[in-house]
Amino acid sequence: MMTVTGKFARIYCRQLKTGALLLLCLSLSVSCKKGGENVTEEEIGEEWVDSRSHLYEYGICVDSLDRTDYTIKSGDSPSAIFTRLGFTAKMTANLCHASAEVLDPRKLKTGMTYTTLTAQDSLASIRYIVFAKSLTGFSIIDITGDSIKAYEYNKEVRLKRQYMEGKITSSLWNIVKNNGADPLLALKISDILAWQIDFFDVKEGDSFRVTYDVTYIDDTTELKISSVEGLVFVHQGKEFTAIPFSQDSIRDYFDAQGNGLRKTFLKAPLDFSRITSRFTNARFHPILKRYRAHHGVDYAAPTGTPVKAIGDGTVIAKGFDANGGGNYIKIKHNAVYTTTYMHLSGFGKGIQNGAHVKQGAVIGYVGSTGLSTGPHLDFRVHKNGQPTDPLKMESPPSEPVKPKFRDSFEIVKRNVFAEMDSLRHIRTNEQL
Repeated sequence: MMTVTGKFARIYCRQLKTGALLLLCLSLSVSCKKGGENVTEEEIGEEWVDSRSHLYEYGICVDSLDRTDYTIKSGDSPSAIFTRLGFTAKMTANLCHASAEVLDPRKLKTGMTYTTLTAQDSLASIRYIVFAKSLTGFSIIDITGDSIKAYEYNKEVRLKRQYMEGKITSSLWNIVKNNGADPLLALKISDILAWQIDFFDVKEGDSFRVTYDVTYIDDTTELKISSVEGLVFVHQGKEFTAIPFSQDSIRDYFDAQGNGLRKTFLKAPLDFSRITSRFTNARFHPILKRYRAHHGVDYAAPTGTPVKAIGDGTVIAKGFDANGGGNYIKIKHNAVYTTTYMHLSGFGKGIQNGAHVKQGAVIGYVGSTGLSTGPHLDFRVHKNGQPTDPLKMESPPSEPVKPKFRDSFEIVKRNVFAEMDSLRHIRTNEQL
């Protein structure tokens, strides 16, 4: 039989263990583990679970810290900022030295922000200094320990799949904007189908549906449209499809039959303007007041609108055409085709005779130089040395899906259409 003394001893031991456990739980509940480590049940016993939600910013537990935001002023340097925050000359030097690898003074621009995280105590000492480099990237200086630590922190970026459909009533840009999406989605759509559809010729009644990914930070702040993940565009009664697919580690877009959408040339050398004059052998010139051939297409657009090379090639002429063309560029794409861009207000960076340009590269800007009544681009194409109508030019397709990837492509295609139909159904129900 247990003695009274033994019984009290066992009770006393249990009380000591319980008290120690409660003390441990209390200490854990009022502070966050340094470095953002998680406290597990195994560490404190199965009888206790921390149910409190801690607040984190920049990967730092800020439950007991105050936040103050500042804006970088003209002429600010790290040294000037640290001094203004109240650090001594010696501490300022130490901060500059410790943060040298993550805080480049040359990249501190007026209007950028930085933040201090300060202890909630009588000293109100700064524990962290956070410099914003972008919406997602930060340089953090940690002053909590015996030595100063500096490191980079990047907020997690998440992708959210979105769906949109619309019928053209004015322009693709306006339809996308009126649907509440970033109008840059219109540019992505036009870029993908630039070889199939002349978006200057999009008609009222044309329609589209598209799935696309949007990047978010903190699950609430929208950054940008990441990529188009499926697209169907009906233009003048004909359906054009874009399926994203990777083969040989290269991601590209293909039509429903597996043909590549990229062709040798873009349909047009600039985005979203209007055609004011077409290819003809007899056009009445508004300045010369007489009829003469106009072997090109005029695109009216505001001065400064970027002009793009419609295909890879080499600049074979750049200068001023005194016969009326003004500032111009001529590009040789291959043994058959050359293109000319006239009336430019200026030239793109690095554009000079002999320069190699990539398809879509900005080579110049719309202007009104030479014989011109207003800002526009006079765009011309020569095939085998003879002028040809740019609007009727054919271009061969890029490499189709390879036979060894055909089965995988068919699966991806089915999934793209199935997801598009599913998201359309969900959207329809939400609107009811």
